[in-house]
Amino acid sequence: MQISFRVIQADEYEFLNEMLYEALFVLPGQPKFPKEIIEEPSIKKYIENWNQKEGDLAIVCLDGEDLIGAIWGRKFSEDNKGYGFIDVETPEIGMAIKQEYRGKGLGSNLIKLLVDEYLEQGVGQLSLNVNTLNPAKRLYERCGFVKVSEKSGAEIMTKQL
Repeated sequence: MQISFRVIQADEYEFLNEMLYEALFVLPGQPKFPKEIIEEPSIKKYIENWNQKEGDLAIVCLDGEDLIGAIWGRKFSEDNKGYGFIDVETPEIGMAIKQEYRGKGLGSNLIKLLVDEYLEQGVGQLSLNVNTLNPAKRLYERCGFVKVSEKSGAEIMTKQL
């Protein structure tokens, strides 16, 4: 493995579709969602028209030349809230790593790099929404995210920067 990280390039925005789908948590024993689910407005808004909104930021992880993971953040408005919405100044993040690369510390690195980039932009906190049964919840806790609310088996977590 030759792992590297960098800000996403314009010709790689399509990769965010793949990662958005991978980020959708499926309860153990349940079938995967149909791929078309990422076209639902409540999901699509996380990456739609990428890099055209202030605060859009995505970092990718590569193994050699192959894209294997991504983390992204986007700010939402009061009338178009994300699942982890806190306020209009707080980017909500999403992330995914291809299955065969999970558990190798790449998620922690992606979070640290995203935090560093947002700190440079003067962002004060990040938010996310995670199912309480999702193993990624432990990663977020290790990286300093704390639960601020819980509803329908999912938590909104924030990290102060």
